[in-house]
Amino acid sequence: MKNYKIAIMAGDGIGPEIMQEAVKVLKLVEERNDVTFELMPALFGACGYFEKGDAFPQETKDICDQADAIIKGPIGLSHEESKKIPIDKQPERGALLPMRRRYKTYANYRPVSLPQSLAHFSPLKPEIIGDGIDLIMVRELVGGLYFGNKEVGVNDDGLRYVKETLEYDENQIRQIMHHAFKLASGRKKVLHNIHKSNVLKSSVLWNEVMEEVATEYPDVKVINILVDAAATLLCLNPTQFDVMVMENMFGDILSDQGGGILGSLGLMPSACLGDEKAYYEPSHGSAPDIAGKNIANPYSMIGSVAMMLEYSFGMVEEAKNVWAAMQGVFADGFSTADLSKPGSGVKMISTDAFGDKVVEKLKAMPTV
Repeated sequence: MKNYKIAIMAGDGIGPEIMQEAVKVLKLVEERNDVTFELMPALFGACGYFEKGDAFPQETKDICDQADAIIKGPIGLSHEESKKIPIDKQPERGALLPMRRRYKTYANYRPVSLPQSLAHFSPLKPEIIGDGIDLIMVRELVGGLYFGNKEVGVNDDGLRYVKETLEYDENQIRQIMHHAFKLASGRKKVLHNIHKSNVLKSSVLWNEVMEEVATEYPDVKVINILVDAAATLLCLNPTQFDVMVMENMFGDILSDQGGGILGSLGLMPSACLGDEKAYYEPSHGSAPDIAGKNIANPYSMIGSVAMMLEYSFGMVEEAKNVWAAMQGVFADGFSTADLSKPGSGVKMISTDAFGDKVVEKLKAMPTV
C-alpha cells in the first residue's frame, strides 16, 4: 500500500469551508484505493500571520518540506482587513510568492472546461460554446514582474515613485515551454503562444526561445497571438484554443477571464508544478464577503484534489472519476449560489451538500 503525506492549508475566508469538502473526497479516495493519505494541517495566509506573526510560518514550511504534495485553499482578506497586516507580510507577498520561490513551482496548469451539457452556466451564447470549452492555460509562475526587483521611493522632484522589474532568462522560458509542448503533444497538437512582442522586449526573448523549443516538437502546430487579441478571442471564439502558454502576469489575468467565460471562478482549479514539489489550489480568492455562509462553490477545491491525484500520485483514472462525479452533480440539476441564476431551473445547494453529493456519486463508481 502506498502512503502519501499531504500538507493541508485551508487558508482564509471560504478556504476552510471548501477544504472540508475536498478532505471528504480524499478520505473516500483512500477507502476506494490501495493508498493512505497522511493529512498534515498547517497555517498559511492571514490566519498564519494573526496566530504566528507570519503568513508562512516556519512550522508550515517544515510540514510542506516533508509533504509529498501540498493542497491549499484561497488566502487573503478584504481590502480594509488587509490594512491590519504590514504590506510585505500580507498573504500574497508574505506567503504565496515565498512558497512558489521555495519550491520552484514554475509551471501552473489551469484547465478551463465546460461540457456542452453545462453551457447554461456560461454568460456566452450557446452557439459560441458549441460542443463545449476544453482548454488548458499554462502559466509561468516564478518569473516576470511578480518576482522582479521592486523599488519604492521619492524622486528628485519630490514625487513618490515605484519601479518593478520584469525579468526572465532563457532557461525559465525553456522549462515552461517544454511543459506546454508536452501537453499539446498529448492533446490536439496545437499550441497558442501568448505574448506582447510588439511592445515588450521580454516577449521578444520569450518567442525566440519558444521557436528553439518548437524544433523538438515537430508534430505541434504553434499559433502566435498577442495577449490583448487572446483576451478578445476567449470571449468571441474560445473553442479555437486547446493549450495556451504565457508568462506570469498574462496568465494571472487570462485565467481569471477563463473563469468568467465558464460562469464562475469557482470552476477553476489549478496545479502548480515544480521539478521536486507541487501544490494545488483554486484559482479564485478567499471571498471574505461570503465566508461562513456555507454557500461557496467547492468545485475548484475538489478539482485541485483531482489534479493532485493525477500529477503527484499518478492516480489518473481515479482523478477522472472525481471530475465525473462533480460534473454528475451539475448534470443532475444542482449547483451552488454562484451558478444558480434566476430562471435557470438549477437547484441551489450549500457548500457541504455539494461535497456530499460528489461523495455519493464517487461511491457509486467502480474502483479502478
